[in-house]
Amino acid sequence: MVGQRQPVVTGAPEQESEHFLVVFAGYHRPWATWIAHQLEGHGHRVTLQRWDPPREVPLETALRDLLLARGRVLLVLSDWFFQLGPRPDGEWNRALRGVIADNAPRFAAVNLTNRTLLPATAVLEPVDLWGVGAEEAARRLLTRLDLPSGTQQWSIDAPGIRYPNDPPAVWGGVPRRNARFTGRDELLNDVQQQLMDAQHGTSVSVLLGMSGIGKTQLAVEYAYRFSSDYDVVWWVNSDLRGTQRERFAELAPELGLRTGSEPGERIRAVREALRRGEPYGRWLIVFDGWDDPEDASELLPSGKGHVLVTSRNRTWATSSTSVVQVRGFDRAESTGYLMRRAPRLTPAEADQVAVEFEDIPLQLAQAAAWLGESDMAVPEYLRMVREGQLMGLDDQPGLDGYPISSRTSWAILINRLRESQPHAAELLTLCTSFAPGRIPLGLVRQLPESELPTNLTWLATDLPGWTRALDTLVNYSVLTKEFREPTSEDRPDSVHMHRLVHGIVRELTSRQDRPAHRQVVRRVLAAADPGDPGDSRQWPRYAELLPHLEPSGAFGSTNRRVQDLLFNCLRYCFRSGEYRTGMELADKIRSHWSEMFAPDDPPMLDLTLDQCNILRSAGRFQEAYELDRAVIERLRSVARVDELAVMYAASSLAADQRFLGQYTEALQLQREVLETSNRLLGPEDYFTLNAQHNLAVGLRQLGRYDEAHELDLETLRRRETVLRARHWATLNSGNACARDLRLMGRFREALARQELGMRMHVQVMGASHPQTLRARHNLALCQRRAGNTREAGGLLASLLEQMEQVHGRSHYAYLSLIADYGSYQRSHGDLGLARELTDRAQTGFRTLLGPAHPVTTGMLSNIGLVLHVAGERAHALSMFEAALAGLTAALGEDHPWVLGCALNATGGRNFNGRLDSAAELSRDTLRRARRALGPEHPLTLSCEVALAADLRALSEHKEAGKMEEDALQHLTLTLGAQHPHTLSARQRVRPYWDFEPYLG
Repeated sequence: MVGQRQPVVTGAPEQESEHFLVVFAGYHRPWATWIAHQLEGHGHRVTLQRWDPPREVPLETALRDLLLARGRVLLVLSDWFFQLGPRPDGEWNRALRGVIADNAPRFAAVNLTNRTLLPATAVLEPVDLWGVGAEEAARRLLTRLDLPSGTQQWSIDAPGIRYPNDPPAVWGGVPRRNARFTGRDELLNDVQQQLMDAQHGTSVSVLLGMSGIGKTQLAVEYAYRFSSDYDVVWWVNSDLRGTQRERFAELAPELGLRTGSEPGERIRAVREALRRGEPYGRWLIVFDGWDDPEDASELLPSGKGHVLVTSRNRTWATSSTSVVQVRGFDRAESTGYLMRRAPRLTPAEADQVAVEFEDIPLQLAQAAAWLGESDMAVPEYLRMVREGQLMGLDDQPGLDGYPISSRTSWAILINRLRESQPHAAELLTLCTSFAPGRIPLGLVRQLPESELPTNLTWLATDLPGWTRALDTLVNYSVLTKEFREPTSEDRPDSVHMHRLVHGIVRELTSRQDRPAHRQVVRRVLAAADPGDPGDSRQWPRYAELLPHLEPSGAFGSTNRRVQDLLFNCLRYCFRSGEYRTGMELADKIRSHWSEMFAPDDPPMLDLTLDQCNILRSAGRFQEAYELDRAVIERLRSVARVDELAVMYAASSLAADQRFLGQYTEALQLQREVLETSNRLLGPEDYFTLNAQHNLAVGLRQLGRYDEAHELDLETLRRRETVLRARHWATLNSGNACARDLRLMGRFREALARQELGMRMHVQVMGASHPQTLRARHNLALCQRRAGNTREAGGLLASLLEQMEQVHGRSHYAYLSLIADYGSYQRSHGDLGLARELTDRAQTGFRTLLGPAHPVTTGMLSNIGLVLHVAGERAHALSMFEAALAGLTAALGEDHPWVLGCALNATGGRNFNGRLDSAAELSRDTLRRARRALGPEHPLTLSCEVALAADLRALSEHKEAGKMEEDALQHLTLTLGAQHPHTLSARQRVRPYWDFEPYLG
């Protein structure tokens, strides 16, 4: 076999090489592959032949055709093998007694089942491989073929040789194998070939097709049929982004990766482990139902493994993936499936049914279930289907392309259930008040009997009735039981309901009971609320509940517990970084609540606060601002003003203003918020401490670093007392203090504090939590300012993928990171990369914030530095001057950002020959820096060094020398003799200032 070493065989007598034709049903490919490996390992030649001769070919003829091959024929038998066709037992027995008996020396067989085979298989003398270990199975195989076994010393370095009864090292979430899976062999082989032939890192195959066409069943069968090719097989339900990310992240502990519980951190670790192939290089990840590929680049793993996606979205065809169009069954597959499921059908009858349902697998499954369970004649069944009248289905989304007869057949089934299995009909109707896909149906049985309507009390009291009803729906292919992980004892039993089935059944079942059923589902969801959206360990549960909110009517509920669930789901989206999902959820809640509550009712005010938190975190600052401003105007316009409500709204509005660059207005409003909170709630209240923290943010944005640090220190001390040292808010205060120290020029102190804070962030929040990433970003900046340039560069580089994974490329946190990394590369690395990163950051900020925002304007100075290093000095100067003018107008001439831009502009003027103008600006900038930052701040000292250079250029050497000597002395005292700033000043390298984008 390709890529496989032959085993060393010792202790075996010399033997002649033989040829074996291994004949198997596609279902048992792993066994055929393993058998071939055993025989090839003993020096024999093997040909694998998947066997499913057309039903119109006589079985005797098909078996005689096998004898055309040289050597012996080994049949891999099971009850599945004898369902090929399918063919009557009598036909099999005749062929076995005829063709096989006449050529007994040429045939042998192995048996893979513990069920009784046809009587005539005795002529094959099959050896039983069911339920034995690999060594015993190999011994029995070789003994049956009269081959000496010898002693093998295997040297294995290729896929496809694992003993089929031994699962992959990691196997998770794959649905149960469909024992009725039919055909599709060519399609499965094509998928495998595509994946095997793809370049490493791009092995992604997308099964594309309409609902009900069998994409998921294909993926399930692929996972089992080719499982011996992989060490890891992991299934990711991808109907919703949140559920998808949570499930993919759960692979981290299975791979033995040491991470926190935050999904972003785990996803990054999983992708990196898969890329490296450590600890496993042969892996298969299945993303089932991935219909929104917008964020595919953030999730798809790369490496030596394979990715299989099922989807209805045709935009996958435009991406760099291999697309396999999944269509209906071939007619032979359709009739074969129908006759296996309903053995009483003749080939002609099966063909009539297949034609009626246009070979659509899901519809054939329902028809076959009906015909297999009932004794209704096929013509009568087809007459009912064709004459049935279904109203309201033609406009149902997702039903395009489905024959009306298919929909009618569901009506027949549901009517039968109502008559013969009323409990099953009630359970089916209840399922339509959940969302399609995974339904945590077991939660219903946990409700008290008193919370169930009279007709559903049996759900809580009648376990046998529950089991019978559920089994009936599974047998009729309406539901499938979900695979349950061995470690999921705390999770309820769940079922899966196909979205197409859900849509049809919902239209056909009674609307009369729907309000009561939806109320039951709402109670189920509220009872399942973990109650702590800030705990990352509970995030998978919230992701599971989210899709069922809308179909259950939770958005319109007046029940306080249900409303609390909605708030907790919103806060889960905020805390976990699922901002897009959170924004959609908030819009839906607002749409319903606007009809239930007045704009200034407490639920609406709370909704606005949560919604604006998500909007700001997603970079939608103006939308948050408009919402908050409208709320606060309403609150202030009433006769009796609610001070607390105004305070909460004002706090949110001040946050919007900070992000929009309205720093002065935000600071004033935040002062009012803090004063009100101190008066109404007290200085140690949680909200008061948040307000105090945010006031320090406002001071920092205005360049008042000393005041911000004093306030942050006070907040930190209080939070350590009132909360705890390891609370996320306390850690955030530690971040703020370190940032203040760095901006104040106290680089060593900042680094020491941030190193400690960083370790605590990883321990408490996980390595990829958004707050941890901000802390790590700040640590990198502290390292760079403290002179640890190599460590800073490595940390910034390692953060890029993590930040992109958690936030995406358009988020302000990612843009800030690439801006800072671009500055680092300009000074210490690749100018081309620096230019690319700086341009991307500036463009991103312009799109996000607009051209006049202080951050967008400040980025022009970084653009100018790149141009200056590239030798484009005139263009660079225009950027410096534009940044200086824009920031002066926005922030005033004494803001540190303005002083930094002025420092760069002095250099630009000097290098463009405008010496007098450069010296004049340098002198004025130094004066203002001493006043705003103090005489020993590194930026002030850089201004001194720059002025000395400008004076020297004007031949004013005496003043230049004195100024340079003073600057060097203070740089040595404050930063150290070996600090890069000190060394550059001593070597008379012109100082510059990097703009560090900061939004709060």
